Amino acid sequence: MTKPRKAAYMISAVAEQYQVHPQTLRLYEREGLLKPSRSEGNTRLYTDDDLERLEVILKLTRDLGVNLAGVEIILNMREKMAEMQRQIEQFVSSLNTEITHRSRPAPPPPVNSLIPVIEIRRPKKGA
Repeated sequence: MTKPRKAAYMISAVAEQYQVHPQTLRLYEREGLLKPSRSEGNTRLYTDDDLERLEVILKLTRDLGVNLAGVEIILNMREKMAEMQRQIEQFVSSLNTEITHRSRPAPPPPVNSLIPVIEIRRPKKGA
């Protein structure tokens, strides 16, 4: 089974849609702010993820007056924050699983067992 391909847009279409000069997009790529993929013919291809990133770049530069060095710092911080958020969500999920597992009551001992079942209680930490 082949992997579905994502939509990709050529530089001219992106430049027209966002009202920027293609050289500006090339500059953003040189500065490492955008990383479009390339076709077999070496044409830049922008994905939806690239376009979302471009929208952030344009908002920062056009609306907020941030220079490209500032944009780079902000984008890096956003990526680190998103990764930390994923780690926190993963930790909370594993913590919830552990709490659920530990809070289940122990099954009652069998009534007619051949071997007596003795429950061993461990002292709580700090007690």
